[in-house]
Amino acid sequence: GLPIAWALANPKTDEREVLADMLTADQDLLATHPGQTIVGDKGYVSKHLDAFMADHGLTLLRPSYRNKKPRPGEHLLKPIRQLIESVNDTLKGQLDLERHGARTPAGVLARVGQRILALTAAIWHNRANGTPITRSLVAYDH
Repeated sequence: GLPIAWALANPKTDEREVLADMLTADQDLLATHPGQTIVGDKGYVSKHLDAFMADHGLTLLRPSYRNKKPRPGEHLLKPIRQLIESVNDTLKGQLDLERHGARTPAGVLARVGQRILALTAAIWHNRANGTPITRSLVAYDH
């Protein structure tokens, strides 16, 4: 799927709180995208977050700890994580995400947002046209 929300947060902020805030900040987000599956890593382990997700009709797909029973859908994570890493690589490599050149927090927000929007539009466009590698930006590099 395509991103429906994103956030830049202080690295000291708990990522579980950021996720909950992202999902509840826009009143229409959960109403217009019911039953979403959220993909996360082991950092999203929390009974409170699991209850929040269940209360909002969301599914959190994340790995379990080695000493715990595998979670439902966990076997789907490997290809999804590879896709996420490929998208991150494209953002960093072709779109210079880490060398944005902004000097203020508002500038960072704008420039990171531009790159995420550009890649999202390219993926959507490439899927719509049946391009074999959807995250490729070569056709737009003029």
